[in-house]
Amino acid sequence: MTIPSTQKVVLFRENGGLDVLRYEEDFPVPTISASQVLIKNQYAGVNFIEAYFRSGLYPSEKPYVLGREAVGVIAAVGKDVTNLKQGDRVAYLGGSSFAQYTAAEASGKIFKLDADIDEETAQVYAGLLINGLTTLTFINESYKVQKGDYILVHAAAGGCGLLFAQQILAKGAHVIATASSPEKLQLAKEAGAEFLINSSTEDIVARVKEITHNKGVEAVYDGIGKDTFEISLEVVARKGTLVSFGNASGAVPPFLISRLLAKNVKVLRPSLFNYLADQEEWDFYSQELLRLVKEGILKQKITKVYPLAEYRQAAEDLEGRKTTGKLVLEIPQ
Repeated sequence: MTIPSTQKVVLFRENGGLDVLRYEEDFPVPTISASQVLIKNQYAGVNFIEAYFRSGLYPSEKPYVLGREAVGVIAAVGKDVTNLKQGDRVAYLGGSSFAQYTAAEASGKIFKLDADIDEETAQVYAGLLINGLTTLTFINESYKVQKGDYILVHAAAGGCGLLFAQQILAKGAHVIATASSPEKLQLAKEAGAEFLINSSTEDIVARVKEITHNKGVEAVYDGIGKDTFEISLEVVARKGTLVSFGNASGAVPPFLISRLLAKNVKVLRPSLFNYLADQEEWDFYSQELLRLVKEGILKQKITKVYPLAEYRQAAEDLEGRKTTGKLVLEIPQ
């Protein structure tokens, strides 16, 4: 496989809004060390976390090539690599995936795919890892969902929301879903949500209290942040758990920890990668994710595929809450 010296990427060189995004066609292809592989990317998943790096909420080096997950083919291997070979089709978690080529540790968060998977399946895997592993680890570690629990999922028609609903349902728990339109709520219902709340027209607190007979929910999975945190805190049950994992509406403001006294509430701000910190954790959860997909328990909804050059539009659609399911970028070959 001939490897060029430059490539097409999406990056930013300074923090800011969507206007700082740049599509560059002459960015250097990374060189690999003895323990790394070079992956020629085919599809990459679009995630809200990119906005946090771009805005400066999360610090980053500059220039910063965006992207956190992808599917591709091994283009080259370092001299010490034995578990992968040139031509292997792989899915992986790692930075700088909005590019034609990405360097990754061969012993890192990467696994082989069947060589003959079709393009639709490749797109699914490209957009599955971040959201799929986030939801899988959170329902087992942040709060271990139990049969019969009532669980509130905000933004239930989004990339994580639909996967939360499917997996919570599979555990025998009740999903209460919020979304901003009837169309989005219908998607949540199809994914397994039992109770639907239109966040644009209904009082979430009142509806949750009605559904749970004033008890509240055992857990809330809240990826919205600032706009929903107070609601989530109010509807969580005594001894319940509030899992705040995103900032779609902005960062949650500081709050007094003594406020948790009223109901002995637990509040977490977990990170996916802290649940996958060692090889044993990665092996367990990645294989469990593959099992759920192959058995049809977990289905990823890819709603739109954008060319890499149109990432800015994808980001605008995602951040403007115009989308459902998962967005994917097609990398030019």
